[in-house]
Amino acid sequence: MTISHRLVGDGPHKVIALHDWFGTAAGWGSFLDHLDGTEFGYAFLDYRGYGERADVPGEFTLAEISADTLALADQLGWESFSLVGHSMGGKAVQRVLADAPQRVRKLVGVAPVPASAYPLEGEAYELFHGAPARPANRRAILDLVTGHRATGVWLDSMTARSVAHSRQEAFAAYLDDWTTQDFAAEITGSDLPVKVFVGEHDLALSAEAMQGTWLTHYPAADLEVLPNSGHYPMHEVPIAFATALEAFLKD
Repeated sequence: MTISHRLVGDGPHKVIALHDWFGTAAGWGSFLDHLDGTEFGYAFLDYRGYGERADVPGEFTLAEISADTLALADQLGWESFSLVGHSMGGKAVQRVLADAPQRVRKLVGVAPVPASAYPLEGEAYELFHGAPARPANRRAILDLVTGHRATGVWLDSMTARSVAHSRQEAFAAYLDDWTTQDFAAEITGSDLPVKVFVGEHDLALSAEAMQGTWLTHYPAADLEVLPNSGHYPMHEVPIAFATALEAFLKD
């Protein structure tokens, strides 16, 4: 199976980027305009049920994302690569690391879900599990994780894109998987260079949430809090985020 993807740049340091629960390979915003394509070659993958792969059948799990990521790397001829994962994609890149640690150069989590379970309870459970069928829930989640600071136009646009470019059953199945899977024991103690970015206004995956998860799991991890950003630095502070990301990848 040929895996469709989006390429940015053709530099020697290869990077595979995995999007969030709401996103697609084309949903990284103007951040893409600021990447150094001479030093890096980025591949942006759509998950099954999303974007250009909306009609591809699947089980819609992190394990499946990992298998597709490795298949894409093989398709591109990339023996080794760095990984960037946003939110749910932050958990997915860790699944790739667990499955093929020898192939990963560096790991970047952007407002990332940890490798441990991420339980949702009470109102949060109802909000998130109602989101596959109810666009208003998706919009409320976007508003929450950006600290109630984003314009209504942006929230409406992001919500509409999420609904239009993800299959409802895929959206629901990925939620079940990324909130319940726990493979922290498989990656804890890795000495891989790891960078974690969080936005100062993210009310869900905050710096505090990273202290007991990512920074505990990866002894070499470094945490950077991005000012004036919530959960979507690629939209909220694209130049600053691109600069900080590539500063880490270049080290």
